Amino acid sequence: MFFNESNPASDKLRDLAFMDLYLRIDHPAPARFRCAARDYTNNWTRLLPEIYKNEIEIIANQMRGQIDSPDTSFEYDGMRFRLSYQRLANGEDWVVLRRISAKVPKLEDLNIAQHICTHLRRMGQRDGLIVISGATGNGKTTTAFGLLNDYLQNFGGVGITIEDPVEYALNGPIGEYGYCYQVQVNKDEDWASPLKRALRWTPRFLLVGEVRTPRAAEQILRAATTGHMVITTIHAGSIEESLMGLMHLAEQSMGTSANYMLAQALTAGIHQTLSVTGPFLRYVMTEENNNGDPVRSLVRENRVGMINTYIDKQIARMNTVHGSGTAQSMQGAQTLPGRK
Repeated sequence: MFFNESNPASDKLRDLAFMDLYLRIDHPAPARFRCAARDYTNNWTRLLPEIYKNEIEIIANQMRGQIDSPDTSFEYDGMRFRLSYQRLANGEDWVVLRRISAKVPKLEDLNIAQHICTHLRRMGQRDGLIVISGATGNGKTTTAFGLLNDYLQNFGGVGITIEDPVEYALNGPIGEYGYCYQVQVNKDEDWASPLKRALRWTPRFLLVGEVRTPRAAEQILRAATTGHMVITTIHAGSIEESLMGLMHLAEQSMGTSANYMLAQALTAGIHQTLSVTGPFLRYVMTEENNNGDPVRSLVRENRVGMINTYIDKQIARMNTVHGSGTAQSMQGAQTLPGRK
């Protein structure tokens, strides 16, 4: 259902289908919102209708003088947000509130093609590193938490998240044998330190919200090669860019051994784009316990830039042998939007 500005379905902000809310907090000003992906296929922002003015004033008053970090979490009227604060060049103070679903995502509810869900679920039985990349607002964190939630439900064990700020509320028992602990990183703390402490808890699964420093990149690779499954997200335009970015960060801490460590650690690289019908995934997976795996070889030989070519060749080969569309079920496939 599309939002009707002249006749909103409800006078409560929580009932408005929005993804982002932009508001000035140092002085009353019109707020803007960006619609949820399920309602619009573009990134237009719109003026927030006057009917929500009182709630916007309440939110702004709660924030004023209480923001101790430019990136933090915020709650209002049963809604959870990721908050990002900026002082503009003209001196105005603005925030954007990214709405976080109150429901912890399940893998089967993410509208990802069923055959890809099957591949992703099987990876929970392995050790290694899953890198999920994409642009801001394309559901990387949602997919990452969908995987962690699924792995703890199906395979049990301890899961630890390292986040800034904590987004989905997953802390506590998951299924019969799983348990999740969520850690929020202090604004001035190096991410490598909480990662190192987390490893002392003997986690089966680690979710790292973002890789920011060379030491953190090194810790992630070491964890992924010592019996843990590590899931992380990276802002990048492709699988290649995400792996090169992670490798270059790690190189600053561990030198030329970074590409060998990444080759050993890598379980899957995923690039995600959000469409109106669900995620559109481009992915590559490595073979377990096979150092001669083609993708591992490309990483080890510092030829990460050839991975997309490898994916395209695999798709073309499968389509040639088995007919158009067959590669949708093979390594390197893309999901068809809305297909299950």
